[in-house]
Amino acid sequence: MLKNEKDFKEEQVIVIAQQMCLAARTAPKGKGLDLLEMVVISGGDIKKVSQKMEQIGQRENNATFLRDSQNILQAQAIVLIGTKLKTMGLRYCGLCGFPNCAENEKNKGICVFNPGDLGIAVGSAVSVATDHRLDNRVMYTIGLAALELKLLVSEVKIAFGIPLSVSGKNPFFDRRV
Repeated sequence: MLKNEKDFKEEQVIVIAQQMCLAARTAPKGKGLDLLEMVVISGGDIKKVSQKMEQIGQRENNATFLRDSQNILQAQAIVLIGTKLKTMGLRYCGLCGFPNCAENEKNKGICVFNPGDLGIAVGSAVSVATDHRLDNRVMYTIGLAALELKLLVSEVKIAFGIPLSVSGKNPFFDRRV
């Protein structure tokens, strides 16, 4: 049997994207509290995210969104990873700038463990992509567009996107500003 890479490339990128989600899920989390949500998008949904990013770029006069909106069209899949916001219920911590979790909640602060856990999960996910030699880059622009499109559950307030590509040259680096 002869199978051309073009015939299985996208399917395998999606399989690896799913493995990235599993790695993110099992990443360590503060107090073991799992607030993460993950989604894999591909095909026409990438175009929808691109259009939203372009819309944001025009609305906010932000060249980064405009550049990234075109850049992600070269991806075979995108992994979205986001976190809900919830304090850990600690009597003493203060890393958020408030003396304890109760004060943080009263002042609608953000618990430092939430974005910290998200960062660790994103790191675990991209390590899987790297282990498979998949071109990738973490983009906040995708995360913001995904939040506006409500691609993750409504409780998710911080998100990042990781576009994935198989090509002769990583399209997510050496980009024009």
